[in-house]
Amino acid sequence: MTASWRNSAIAHKHRALGSSLDDWNGMGTAWDYNGDQKQEYLAVRNKAGLMDVSGLKKIHLVGPHAAHLIDEATTRNVEKITPGKSTYACMLNDAGKFIDDCIIYRISTNSWMVVHGSGAGHQQLQAQAQGKNVAMLFDDDLHDLSLQGPASVDFLDKHVPGIRDVNYFRHIQTTLFGAPVMISRTGYTGERGYEIFCRAADAGLIWDTILAEGKSMGIIPSRFTTLDWLRVESYLLFYPYDNSDMYPFENEGPGDTLWELGLDFTVSPGKDNFRGASEHYRLKGKERFKIYGLKVEGNQPAGEGDTVLHNGKKVGITTCGMVNPESGQSMAIARLSLDTAVEGTKLSIEGTINTNASAHPLPFYDIDKKRRTAKG
Repeated sequence: MTASWRNSAIAHKHRALGSSLDDWNGMGTAWDYNGDQKQEYLAVRNKAGLMDVSGLKKIHLVGPHAAHLIDEATTRNVEKITPGKSTYACMLNDAGKFIDDCIIYRISTNSWMVVHGSGAGHQQLQAQAQGKNVAMLFDDDLHDLSLQGPASVDFLDKHVPGIRDVNYFRHIQTTLFGAPVMISRTGYTGERGYEIFCRAADAGLIWDTILAEGKSMGIIPSRFTTLDWLRVESYLLFYPYDNSDMYPFENEGPGDTLWELGLDFTVSPGKDNFRGASEHYRLKGKERFKIYGLKVEGNQPAGEGDTVLHNGKKVGITTCGMVNPESGQSMAIARLSLDTAVEGTKLSIEGTINTNASAHPLPFYDIDKKRRTAKG
């Protein structure tokens, strides 16, 4: 395992399940388990799976200038976020290129939490905090246990009054098994699910109790890499694995626009005061590529960075592939040239696998997002 500087309170539980705890974001993360990964995928899609995503970075911003700081640092109009609500947002550099994504939670009037991945979000917020009346706290004690799948609400309903009334991108302060928690109606699977933010001291209790009491409902632990199978189908990008930071262009430095990544929806209408805004708008229509889907022939997944060709010419790369355990369909997220990112375009793949494919719009699954946004 890579030397990690952040500690997971339930690392021993992951090791007991067979994980070697590889590093992600400075924390030992359960990329692998001994069990059948297909069963984990099926649990999340049909029942529920429990994942430890505590490697996400949690930052508290408190004070009268907290909203102003977040407004400058991210693409969302934060004044529209009332306490108890959250939103997905992006952060850009001065060149208008993506550097991180995040979820912004408004806890109370002047109290916020920003949760981000492995990009430069912390540095962005830190820079915008200079000279402002705001306190910024990196919270490494707060753990994030993600219960995802259609049975998640049925399980939590036994323990958390009103959980069925918590709509998509809403959160509540409550208790679970006697421990104080914040439960958020968010996730990274394309299914209805909940993130349970808890103290490190309570993480083991919550993890064990969910798995013990939820066993009869089909709830099982799920490794981190199962998220790749789920995200491919649901068009959920993972920095830097879908970005030019991982797969650079020739004679160009890293950096992708929101237009290229399909994340321009994260910019609130009319907002022009965030970092990189002028370049973001200027770069519209100047896309070098488009993130798009591939339906792949055969029963093998495309590899990361496989070459995509059209009539023998390289037109892109695959960034993440999977094979659906139920249908057997192989599919992938790809970076394609604009002229080939059109449904039905005939393509071929060379690299980890050598086969034919066709361009297919994203997402592959739950196109109208009715599952993840379901009420009641």
